[in-house]
Amino acid sequence: MNDYEASKRDYLRRGRNATNLTSAYLFANVNLDPTACLSSPLSLSGLPTIGDTSDQARLLIAQIRPPEHHFSPPPPNMATLSEKRTRESTVGQHGAEDTAAEARLARMGYKQELPRSLSMISILGLSFAIMAVPFGTSTTLALALTDGGPVTILYGWIIVSLISLAIAASLAEICSVFPTAGGVYYWSHMLASPRYAPISSWTTGWFGLVGNWTVTASINFSLSQLILSAIGLWREGWVATPWQTLLCYWAVMIFCALVNIFGNRWLDRLNTWCIYWTAASVVIIIVTLLVMADDRRSGKFVFSNYDASAAGWPSGWAFFVGLLQAAYTLTGYGMVAAMCEEVQNPEREVPRAMVLSVAAAAVTGIVYLIPILFVLPDIPTLLGVASGQPMPLLYMIVTGSPGGGFGLLFLIIGIGFFAGIGALTAASRCTWAFSRDGAIPFSGIWSRVNPRFGLPVWALVLSTVVDCLLGFLYLGSTAAFNAFTGVATICLSVSYGLPILVSLLRRRKLVRTATYSLGKFGFIINAITVAWIALAIVLFTMPTAIPVTPQSMNYASVVFAGFTLISAMWYAIWGRKHYRGPQVSAADFLGDDVPVATTGHPGTKEVVRDEEASAGNGKAAEKVAEY
Repeated sequence: MNDYEASKRDYLRRGRNATNLTSAYLFANVNLDPTACLSSPLSLSGLPTIGDTSDQARLLIAQIRPPEHHFSPPPPNMATLSEKRTRESTVGQHGAEDTAAEARLARMGYKQELPRSLSMISILGLSFAIMAVPFGTSTTLALALTDGGPVTILYGWIIVSLISLAIAASLAEICSVFPTAGGVYYWSHMLASPRYAPISSWTTGWFGLVGNWTVTASINFSLSQLILSAIGLWREGWVATPWQTLLCYWAVMIFCALVNIFGNRWLDRLNTWCIYWTAASVVIIIVTLLVMADDRRSGKFVFSNYDASAAGWPSGWAFFVGLLQAAYTLTGYGMVAAMCEEVQNPEREVPRAMVLSVAAAAVTGIVYLIPILFVLPDIPTLLGVASGQPMPLLYMIVTGSPGGGFGLLFLIIGIGFFAGIGALTAASRCTWAFSRDGAIPFSGIWSRVNPRFGLPVWALVLSTVVDCLLGFLYLGSTAAFNAFTGVATICLSVSYGLPILVSLLRRRKLVRTATYSLGKFGFIINAITVAWIALAIVLFTMPTAIPVTPQSMNYASVVFAGFTLISAMWYAIWGRKHYRGPQVSAADFLGDDVPVATTGHPGTKEVVRDEEASAGNGKAAEKVAEY
């Protein structure tokens, strides 16, 4: 037996008890012919060629020799091994899902830039947070009380909830085909004919962007009003000045921005906590009100009382104007499409989250509003509140003390903060996605993703600054909140309706194979949503009451017209010649060819040919940079 065979046998004998099992395995699988070793030098990758066979053995053994001290490892814990295997299986599954999602995103024309760290429950929580039913219905209570009272509040909520379910289902169907952060503007581009795709995408994108900005502004503006109205619980007659309200609004906006930037890693948990906080708050509030109320309304009042005398509108028309309370509250579900590139399996999870969040919001609203109507104090007293927010006074009257009123108000304020943070999250992603296709001035700045925080920081900053500037409207008119709510509802509704309308006009050809399909009911559901949105544009530019004064004017039409004018001017100056929308067409995405994938920065492109990526065959993606 030569030196090499002796060394190998000796090592294998000792390697059975070695702790370095990997080294033993590697050595045991060295299939070398001893004769060949004697006749030719041994050449190992990374090692010098050695002529002497004994030197070969000593060097090889030295490279992989286990430690001299041996011990017998404890028997494995089967529960730990099972947990580890489950965890590894989950990680592997998520990795495969991420790879498939990234390949799909590349086919839609974009490169993966944001981490896919959000679950379906998180997106459901985000949508639920933005709608913030107890908060939204509380801050708009005066609108519905003016335009009909209990009938408008209750039945208006039910009607708008059913319509919102139809809109959410229509959007979910399209989202399941094109799951990208571009959302509505991307869908309009893909669904339209090539000739009209750019203008369709541009129009939808600007309505969606303005809707995202104004709904964030309205949420945080009403939150600042609620915070300041809490002071009035102890100081009767105290009313915040416009400057105090504006400063509080700015503070709330900055707080939400800081949470988004520095708390991004906890966004998944934050959205989940919102569900628990809202559910607990609703239970606590309704139980407290029903137990502590000295006077209760009759069932006839709750389910059949209708009084629109304070509105000045014809009785039937006042009911429709009062639907703004429900329509404004139930608008945030479509905003979460901007989170598609941060979710595993977005074509399945985001559509589900949209529809489920509306269903959950509808039930939450009924559970919250009916007890409120049963304990409703004198309506003229509530409408006479100088702050425009009657809910704090309602809580105080029913509980009998400022402390009790503030305790319930604190729960609503907490829901408001969840809503403000979530709305700014969605608005920043919408801004980033639209900038990625060069639709916003200085898009190169807003489309950047900060590698440290893993989010589009500059898009978030832009959204925050725009909303802070919108706050100056309050200095000109205390009816600015009505303007924010109206513009947000109109713009978001229009941005939802345009891709649905385009799909209808093209006979729903591109959504027939959708993962989330409406099937044979698709035409009627889409038609209902388009008809409602057309009516909403008219309704929500109307003032709450007439005759109209500078203070009671609904400036939604002014703000809406202003943003529309800016968008049209920018398109005429720049967009008409330069904007082409997303880099792919529906034919590219749904066909066999993989389209161009952009990095998200104007002027830079990557051609990605990775047809086999989703199948996981290991082919390397061919990337050709063009500058």
